[in-house]
Amino acid sequence: MKRRSELGLFQPKLSASETKGDATTRAAQAIVDEETNARDAKTERLRAARLLQLATEEPPVEKTSAKKKTRRKP
Repeated sequence: MKRRSELGLFQPKLSASETKGDATTRAAQAIVDEETNARDAKTERLRAARLLQLATEEPPVEKTSAKKKTRRKP
């Protein structure tokens, strides 16, 4: 026979308002988790696209800086 944990054995029964609040909290947490997973997936997809773009494009050519012309004061 399995032994019940002490915490599960004597837990009080939740009231109706506590049960409803608990369900609301779990639903809200599920929405937050879903949004977090979607954001992380988008970030990974964009990072992979950026790395692919950087790998395929040629490195930029460095321009030599020309001396700035200055006006002579008369």
